[in-house]
Amino acid sequence: MSTVRTKTSASRTPRPRATSARALQKGQQTKAAIVEAALNLATHIGLEGLSIGALADVMGMSKSGVFAHFGSREELQISVVREYHHCFEQEVFYPAMSAPRGVARLRTLFGNWMQRTSVEIDSGCIYISGAVEFDERPGPVRDALAESVMTWHSAMRRAIVQAKERGELRADVDEDQMLFEIHGLILALHYEARFLKNPGSIGRALTGFDNILSRFSAPAPVGGNPATHK
Repeated sequence: MSTVRTKTSASRTPRPRATSARALQKGQQTKAAIVEAALNLATHIGLEGLSIGALADVMGMSKSGVFAHFGSREELQISVVREYHHCFEQEVFYPAMSAPRGVARLRTLFGNWMQRTSVEIDSGCIYISGAVEFDERPGPVRDALAESVMTWHSAMRRAIVQAKERGELRADVDEDQMLFEIHGLILALHYEARFLKNPGSIGRALTGFDNILSRFSAPAPVGGNPATHK
């Protein structure tokens, strides 16, 4: 009889672990759904507009249920920033990595950025609205925003440096200046298209990018093209 009890006990051992795994997976799925809903809200009302109560209403959950997944409004905001950055990388950065290094990749990065921006004109950009909300408010949310933007800037700067190394941009190009001007186009586009609602703003931004490339491009050598070493 003791042998039977031992086997029965052993056969039941995995069950609590399986139940815990399912509960953990369900909890992660619920948290992901909350973050997605929070991101959709934040693009329209800003990070500061987020509240546990408003999100609970959207999700059809109790405030305590939403709070249990984050612990604070600040942690919710940081989770939204991270999710926004993840989406930005998936739509803008990673697809551009299939383009050849140099101006082609830089142009693809900007093109993907413009495509995302054209969609955000009807909603909003967390990077831009967050900068307004947290520019003079030090803390974890501002740090998360700044880190995300600087990560993107580093990727653009690296593409500029690679274009210089390939001889497609002038050797004396200041990559920080070029990045500043390219970023300025996006900021101007949001202001012109979203706030002032001026038609043709996207076309002017694209023209502005071409003008920047024209000013910084290396002259083609006589009888050939700029170096394209791999």
